[in-house]
Amino acid sequence: MESGYFSEWLKSYRTYLRMRNYSARTLDSYEQVIKHFGYYVWLRRHTEVTKLVIYWKDIEKARLDTSVDVTPIMVTDFLSFVSSMRAYKPKTYHRIISTLSSFYRFLYTQGAVTANPLTGIDRPRIKHQDIKYLKHSQVLRLIDSIEDSRDKLIVRTIYATGVRVSELCNMNIEDIDFDEHTIRIRGKGDKTRIVFVDDDTLKDLSTFIGNRIVGPLFIGQQGKHISSRAIQHIFKHYAPNGITPHKIRHSYASELYKRSKNLRVVQENLGHTSIKTTEIYLHTDIDERRQIYQQFFPLSGSNDEE
Repeated sequence: MESGYFSEWLKSYRTYLRMRNYSARTLDSYEQVIKHFGYYVWLRRHTEVTKLVIYWKDIEKARLDTSVDVTPIMVTDFLSFVSSMRAYKPKTYHRIISTLSSFYRFLYTQGAVTANPLTGIDRPRIKHQDIKYLKHSQVLRLIDSIEDSRDKLIVRTIYATGVRVSELCNMNIEDIDFDEHTIRIRGKGDKTRIVFVDDDTLKDLSTFIGNRIVGPLFIGQQGKHISSRAIQHIFKHYAPNGITPHKIRHSYASELYKRSKNLRVVQENLGHTSIKTTEIYLHTDIDERRQIYQQFFPLSGSNDEE
């Protein structure tokens, strides 16, 4: 089987991701990881191991005309090498492994390789970090403090639906079903999901839309969809320091899980591919932990032994 070179398959892979509506930023990030890995493989196959560090520092001279067919050992060596060259955070390693795994899944479907060499690679553990988010009442106060009606509706829509900024920017009027109280969302990888909307937000949306039937829900420059930069500017103008659209999305997820205890529904509403991504919200429900502590722990006062 002719596997082909990195230089050939990288172009095909980028086209594949572009067809799935990945953002330009994501495409560049994926390409950089694959290029670095391809360069490493080329260097390993054309230079002495003892000279690897010297050539790596002048990486632009490396080439990608080498076979994409590699062993898991080569992947492990690459991860060990970049670890010795630069202090990457665990999240960065996760991104590198995920990118290469995605690339080799693509190669496998195209018949370029017989197996994904990333399958058995262990991912570094990431220390748990508490998600900072606003409580329901705090979000409502933020929304009420916004004077501009459009900006107010933008923040409310993020909180009402839990959508990402990119998803909000791409919303069209025809995506809204006022009878079913839903909005059709085009998420990452061009995946479509349905989110639900409350009555008050729908009424505000209906008033905001007016007589328009189709087209961008929130209009930016030259009549096109509003940009993510414009959304970020709204938050910088109105929200307290550190409060971003993503924090409002966290608030949505945390409130929904706290009240429903249904992690699968939260996963579907957020558009997470893996429920492991959603499991972080299990750690946010301090009210439930307090209630269990007060009810069952003997020193809490209500359960003193007689």
